[in-house]
Amino acid sequence: MSVFLADDSALIRNRVAVMLGAQAMNIVGQAETPQGAIDGILAAQPDVVVLDVQLDGGSGLQVLRAVRRALPDIAFVVFSNNSGPAYRKRYLAEGADSFLDKNSEFAQLAQAVLNAVRHPVA
Repeated sequence: MSVFLADDSALIRNRVAVMLGAQAMNIVGQAETPQGAIDGILAAQPDVVVLDVQLDGGSGLQVLRAVRRALPDIAFVVFSNNSGPAYRKRYLAEGADSFLDKNSEFAQLAQAVLNAVRHPVA
């Protein structure tokens, strides 16, 4: 399974890469900006994108919308500190497969990535 990481924090990207790599998931790219994420995702065409709400110079919503238009079969797991109900509702309405809080749901990320691939949004 291939995974792309879009997060403005290199520390978080590295921590997530190690965790998912231990589950035999292949990290095929990383980005910290919306445009870098869009370009990287379109080039790599991963199975799943782990996406933060806040990126350098923009938001994850820009990435979600752009990639959904071009490659609607890629799954998205939103993983953010900005996890209020309004954010959850908006990202899920835009087609994210799941939405996890970095502070309280870090341990569930690998399972959420697996579930996103097994049960893609129709």
